[in-house]
Amino acid sequence: MSDAVVLLSGGLDSYTAAAIARRDGFRLFALTIRYGQRHAREIEAAREVARALGVARHIELDVDLSAFGGGSSLTSDAPVPKDRPIDPGEIPSTYVPARNTVFLSLALGWAEVLGARDIFIGVNALDYSGYPDCRPEFIAAFERLASLATAQGVRGAAFRIHAPLQALTKADIIRRGQELGLDYGLTHSCYDPGPRGRPCGRCDSCTLRAAGFAQAGMADPALGR
Repeated sequence: MSDAVVLLSGGLDSYTAAAIARRDGFRLFALTIRYGQRHAREIEAAREVARALGVARHIELDVDLSAFGGGSSLTSDAPVPKDRPIDPGEIPSTYVPARNTVFLSLALGWAEVLGARDIFIGVNALDYSGYPDCRPEFIAAFERLASLATAQGVRGAAFRIHAPLQALTKADIIRRGQELGLDYGLTHSCYDPGPRGRPCGRCDSCTLRAAGFAQAGMADPALGR
């Protein structure tokens, strides 16, 4: 059995991507980043998801990107956009500068220590809010970088960055998760949850999630908890 590092946020996308890795025969090493996000409820969700997946090890790492200042409404007191049409051509205020580059770099470091060659990330290029670090071009570029920036790469090892949800709609992702028997009630997607962690139902992430479940013809189990 080969090892893989999976980036696990606690949302339904990363849960599904990790479950696909497990289905494909990988032993999972899950990495969750506390990056100063206001929606820290997702860290609790990541723990539940990691338990459900039966990961070999789950690391929660503190890398506080909010220390750089108000670069994103997810790491500052700036208002999170709500009740608006989502324009994939716009880079919204919820974009966290270089977040996926940082996350993948950390996952790459752990993978090299483990002797693993595979990293899974749940980015999606169709139903997303205009983030430049969710595009296929970025994933391909980082995969090339991985072979240039590591000792194992210089010695001929080929790292693979898997983004199995890249070309799926949110509804397709949810259907895939249903086929894998996933409990999406464990997940959390909201950018601006209430004091008790309840989703706001109005931010871009909540809007995309609700539309995905509706298009998949399913009720969102997280709303009943």
